[in-house]
Amino acid sequence: MLVCLLTGWAEAVDTSASSAILMDMDSGRVLYERNADARMLIASTTKIMTALVAIRDGNLSDTVKVSREAAYTEGSSMYLKEGEELTLETLLYGLLLCSGNDAAVAVAEHVAGSVERFVKRMNETAMSLGMENSSFANPNGLDDENHYSTARDMAVLACAAMRNETLVRIASTRTVTVGGRTMTNHNKLLGYLDGCLGLKTGYTRAAGRTLVSCAERNGQRLIAVTLQDGNDWADHQNLYDYGFACYPACRTAQLGHVLEWAAVKGGLRDSVPLIAADSFAWPLAQGETLETSLKLDCPLSAPLRAGTRVGEAVFTLNGREVGRVGLLCGETVLPGTESAMSVLREFR
Repeated sequence: MLVCLLTGWAEAVDTSASSAILMDMDSGRVLYERNADARMLIASTTKIMTALVAIRDGNLSDTVKVSREAAYTEGSSMYLKEGEELTLETLLYGLLLCSGNDAAVAVAEHVAGSVERFVKRMNETAMSLGMENSSFANPNGLDDENHYSTARDMAVLACAAMRNETLVRIASTRTVTVGGRTMTNHNKLLGYLDGCLGLKTGYTRAAGRTLVSCAERNGQRLIAVTLQDGNDWADHQNLYDYGFACYPACRTAQLGHVLEWAAVKGGLRDSVPLIAADSFAWPLAQGETLETSLKLDCPLSAPLRAGTRVGEAVFTLNGREVGRVGLLCGETVLPGTESAMSVLREFR
């Protein structure tokens, strides 16, 4: 059990899940885990991958004709009928809100030509994301010995999904009427968890209750995954309360802002501001401090042009590197010689 102690605030966090993880989305730092690398059945949380592949490879406005195989798929359904025609976007709402197994098959058949070819794309995508302990056998999450993942891998998938604006738009929708259907999201967290952005519920008798979610507060996004958890709604709320309170993001670098000043030789001025080429934030517990070291490519000498990359800022926590961003000259520095005017003309 993990304990967080802050001034005037104390909280313990634990879950009922067989496997769980809480991850900071931007940094990838794990804030809580339990058996996070155990291979587990994942049920309909599979559909996060299905949606990600379909949005990447398909066209939302495409018309999809529902096959007999799709219409008669077992399990949770958006109640498709054989021969019915809907847009791919409508099917994605049915996939992520209603958790339609029938929608998953229809999407797979349309995007890849067959379920088998679509599943191959799912596994290729998993490999490209670094989901080392995952295997997909179908697009809907029905139980199969070759269909499994881990809490850690599902958090990695969720991070990728939350960077896809279309997927976030659909997964965060509570209720929608589209294609002649009114659909309500199975994800109850959208209604009573502050800042919840989605993602996906799941259940089979063998897998138990599975849940992958994302929440945002004060610009920080966290991902929670629980597998085989009979108390998942409450567990996710507790995980987020813990994570946001105990690991607030520390924005160490902000794109375009000055990180440090560096000495310059032979210039009309003896120093230049170094600005961040990207933003960087890392969640810190109470008492933790990030250390920043500047690594210049070489000693700085005039002339220097504004915007020129000159090195990197490296961030470490307890001696371990956790990130780095490029350093750019924030201003032009002319040489302090009689040739300064000629150099100035070249810079212009």
